[in-house]
Parts: sequence; C-alpha cells; structure tokens
Amino acid sequence: MPLIPIKLPPGVYRVGTDFEGSNRWRDANLVRWHQGSMRPVGGWREKADASSAITAAPRAMHIWVDNTQGANTALGTANELVYVNASGTATDITPTSFTTGDEDAAINYAFGGSFYGNGLYGVRREGSQQFQEADTWSLDNWGEYLVACATSDGKLYEWQLNTSNPAAQISNSPTSCKGLIVTEERFIFALQAGGNPRKISWCDREDNTLWTPAATNEAGDIELQTHGEIMCAARMRGRSIILTNVDAHIATYQGPPYVYGFERVGTACGVVSRKALVAIDQGAFWMGRESFYMFDGSTAKQMPCEVQDYVFEDMNANQHSKVHAVHNSEYGEIWWFYPSNGSTECDRYVSYDYLENHWEIGQIDRTAGADQGVFAEPQWVDATGVIYEHEIHGIGHGSYTPYAESGPISLGNGDTVMKVSQLIPDEETQGEVNVSFKTRFHPNDTERTYGPYSTSNPTSLRFTGRQVRLRVEATGNQDWRVGVMRINAEAGGRR
Repeated sequence: MPLIPIKLPPGVYRVGTDFEGSNRWRDANLVRWHQGSMRPVGGWREKADASSAITAAPRAMHIWVDNTQGANTALGTANELVYVNASGTATDITPTSFTTGDEDAAINYAFGGSFYGNGLYGVRREGSQQFQEADTWSLDNWGEYLVACATSDGKLYEWQLNTSNPAAQISNSPTSCKGLIVTEERFIFALQAGGNPRKISWCDREDNTLWTPAATNEAGDIELQTHGEIMCAARMRGRSIILTNVDAHIATYQGPPYVYGFERVGTACGVVSRKALVAIDQGAFWMGRESFYMFDGSTAKQMPCEVQDYVFEDMNANQHSKVHAVHNSEYGEIWWFYPSNGSTECDRYVSYDYLENHWEIGQIDRTAGADQGVFAEPQWVDATGVIYEHEIHGIGHGSYTPYAESGPISLGNGDTVMKVSQLIPDEETQGEVNVSFKTRFHPNDTERTYGPYSTSNPTSLRFTGRQVRLRVEATGNQDWRVGVMRINAEAGGRR
C-alpha cells in the first residue's frame, strides 16, 4: 500500500465527541499553525519583577513611550498602581486615598453569600445581593502621561512620569466611573460616568480638566440607549467601540455641536469582562459569556468557533471577570487568558488566528499583557508580578511542554484495521520532536500507546488499530516545524 500522508487542517477542533474530531487536531498546548506548518509558540524569559511593589495579581498592563523615547510600563492590581521603568525597577504610584478593591470575584447574597464553601454554614453575611467582579484598571496615555481609572475607586487619575509623586486625580473629572479610554481625537471617555451604568462623559479636546459642556468647548456626555451597563471601550481607526454586557456601540467624531455620534452595531453580543476586548485596524474581537464576537467594520456578529464548547465548559464561570485579551500582532492572533475550573487565576488560554482563521488552546498562567511595539516582543505578566518577554525562539517554556494531539485517524469509512509499519517524518530540526501513536479498535476500546519515536529519521513501526491518534510533542527548545508526515500502512481485515 502506498505511503499515507497525515495531512490535518490547521487549528484545534474541539466539538462534540472524540470521534467527531476525526482527522482533525483535537488537543494542543503552546503550538500554533502558521504558514503551512505546526510550530511551537515562542518561549519566554523574565524581563522584570514587580512583585515587591504589589500585593495582588496584576489585572491590567499598559506600555508606552514618553517624549524622550523612554519605555514605560504600568501595572494595575486591586490594591495599587505600579510603574516599571525600562530597567525593570518597580515603583508604587498609587494615588493618595485610593479605594482598594477585590482581587477575586464574589457573589454576595447576604445570608449564605459568596461562592459555595466560603465561610461558616449558617453565619449571616451583610451584602448587596449582587455579583462583585474582580476589580481592574483602565490604563492609557495622554500624550506622554499615564491616565488611569480603577473599577473599585471610580476616579480618573493622571501620572506625570515623576516617581517621587503618585498619580493624582484629574481636576474636575467625573467620579464613580468604571473605566476610560483616550480617543484618536484626543478626548478622554469616562465610562459609567457619575455611577450611571449607561453614561459616557468626555472632556474638552486636548484639555482633560474641562468636563462641563459649553458653546465654547467640545466637552459632552451621552446616555447610551441600552438596557445593559457599559463594560469597556477601545480605539479603532477613525472611531471607538463601546461594549456593554448586552450589546455593542460605535462612537464617531462629528465635531460641534454634537461632537460625537453614537450607533448601536450589535445586540445580544455582550462582553464577558472589562478586559476581554481587543481592537485592531481590521476590526474588534471579544469574548462573551458563551460565545466569541467580532465587529467587522459594519456590524457585530458571532464568530464560528471550533473550541467554543470546550472553553466555556473549562472556564471557572465564577471568575469570568478576570478574562483578559491581548493582541499578538506578529502572528495575527488574539489571545484570551481565563481561569479554568478549579482555579481562581488565569491559567489557560484560547487564541484566534484572524489571518488564517483557526483556533488554538493551551495552558499558561498570565493575568495581563501587552503587544510588541514599544518592546520588540510581547510583554505578559503573571499573578505574582513577574513580567516576561514572550515569543523568544530557541528558549524554553518553563514547566510547560508544547504538544498537539489528533482525533482518530481512520482508513476509508473507519471499518478497516490499519497495519502500520513505518513512519516517514517531516520535521525541520530532525530531532526536536517526538511522535507517539495511540490506537483503538472502537471508540470505547482500551487505548494502546506506541512510542515515542524520534523524527530524526524514518522509523520502523509495528502496530495495528482501526482508529489511530497522533501525538506530536516537543523534546527541545529549537524552533521546530512539523509538516506532512507519512506512514506506511496497509489495510487488514475488518476484525
């Protein structure tokens, strides 16, 4: 029988049963499919350690360049705002009288409040009878200065690059807010301004201390026509996108007297958390409570997702407010970090390749991050405050091992026994990857494993099975590539 190429479509397919994932990649960790081959996600190394300056997990990261070309990093936790300079030195710049928040989400229903298992049975708790999200920050830059707003505190702050002084409240700015962005037109949008869940207020153009509308300025406000609450917003080319927990809106600059026009561009597409949105030139992408969505320039719509059921079943729904999205522009990917079941911190990811239109999944403990640009590599931070530079080729992945495993591979209709005698590898480094085979004669049969086998040379094999799964696993740190491997297999009988 001729050699059989093992040519599976890129990305992970995690829909339905294991057999429904036949001839697709079924599971993976820290691998991507890019330009026709499978390869490892780049490794990482420590860039800076801000752990001495924080007491809670970072929930927001912002990187920007000042007017002297210096690189600056800001981290926001439930308890503090921290600045990290280009040398990696961390400084606490938390505003005076800052109202700290909650590191973890909770449900407070008075008697028996919080999540199951917390506290003593029968002990009454005082509460507001509502979900309390894990608090986070909105961070942006106003020129070379940092502007910030924490969900727990509600005030708008500015930090003017002086480590001797903490961030200070912006004069005349609204309070009881839940976030901010700086628009392309140089306005600050204050989200949920004054505690109104539907209100957006903006300052005068180029003046973040003038917030009272008048005929002589462009300050203003609006209450969105939505039955939800504003969650987050982001800049796009020529406009800004605003997401609530139920719908999506676009703000477009029009000039005086109305300054901004607002249009609802999607319904039933609410965002899962305040940090689950990424906006790029091509559009915007976000995670909802049970689906993924995108704005394509005209309307918001649900994205087909081949790992959707797996991700939302895997997620700790009680801690969904910790979901954080980052853009990995080098590979055209959007990554969402989320806490898995049994974890209260982000320890898993799902990523979407918008250039090649496929999905990937895996494990990594990162709570916030920023794309490359100011720095040559993406900067992601873990719950302890250690900042790592990622996508470094030729170095390791910590305690994690990159791998990919397929669903069942069958001959014909799957009713024929496959007798495999040889593997012809197709791997660039010839030795940085091992291959294993897992066989069954029917879906509920006991699985048998053969291997691992090196991919340095053609290898003789000897096993049979009606269903065969392939596992590719990294053994070193080189930037390996796996193409189309082939097996020498012949059809046996049906028994």
